[in-house]
Amino acid sequence: MPISRLLAAFGVVVSFVSTLAATAADPVFSGPQAGEKVSPFKIVDFVGGNAGKEREVVAAADETPVTIIFVHGIERSILPLLTTLDEYGHRRRETLRMVIVLLSGDRADAEKRLPAVNGSIKLHTPMALSVDGAEGPGNYGLNKACLMTVLVASKNIATANFALIQPGIADAPTVIKAMAAASGDGNPPTPEALQAERAKRTGAIGGMRRGATQPAVSQPASGPTTKPAAVHLPGAAPTDEKLMGLLRSFIQRANDDARVDQVVKEVEAYVKDDSALKKQAIDGWVRVLHLKYGTDYAQKAGKDLVDRLQKPKE
Repeated sequence: MPISRLLAAFGVVVSFVSTLAATAADPVFSGPQAGEKVSPFKIVDFVGGNAGKEREVVAAADETPVTIIFVHGIERSILPLLTTLDEYGHRRRETLRMVIVLLSGDRADAEKRLPAVNGSIKLHTPMALSVDGAEGPGNYGLNKACLMTVLVASKNIATANFALIQPGIADAPTVIKAMAAASGDGNPPTPEALQAERAKRTGAIGGMRRGATQPAVSQPASGPTTKPAAVHLPGAAPTDEKLMGLLRSFIQRANDDARVDQVVKEVEAYVKDDSALKKQAIDGWVRVLHLKYGTDYAQKAGKDLVDRLQKPKE
């Protein structure tokens, strides 16, 4: 089946509203940030001897650096970047593990169609399926506005994070640089060289077979460029691991009101009278409120939480 029909069968499109919500002035967060712990999660493979079986990711990455690519939807526009990173990951396979994970809310449908998609795209590292549904691992805080989230980690600590709303080949040099740093490659290849390797291997260009219409890749404007102004955000991400996990759970868009209330209770019980933890909680929730993460109810509950934590004890 042609890749265009397979992609259409998934019915995946980028949300225009999500794109507008993440303006150039607002940084986008998705998943563990650099310096934060990357915890284990489970996926299902569809090729090889373990096809149909679940396995744990990250636990085996204590010594070998790993690149994890979370794909929030299969769309033609992601293929040039995805296949280029896959090609580089294969080149560095002795010193860098690659994991490509599809996030889908319909496991039965994904299990039915993903093997055919893998066959069409011809990745070195076939795409697997997260067992945690469209949200992905619960404590990762993945942002569904991002069509692709790329994590690079070493010894289970994130060394780089790329939250990509509209991923394209223009993102490749920066991501490859992070992968190269993690795997000890002092002279990484250009995206063009990697695409040429793939084309020679598969007869495909930018993730698609020859003769298919390639997605447009925007070119940088000519002339001098200016460095974007620094963005100053209120608050700060918690450094306490448990608080960070609670914060990620709190901002999930799939949460119902009861789940939001439960997380709030867990936060208040955890920080208790510890002034340092209270400050971290206040700073963390001030930031996510500013960025308007989470549901509408979470925004209200988060504001009430901050007010209670800031109130002097009588």
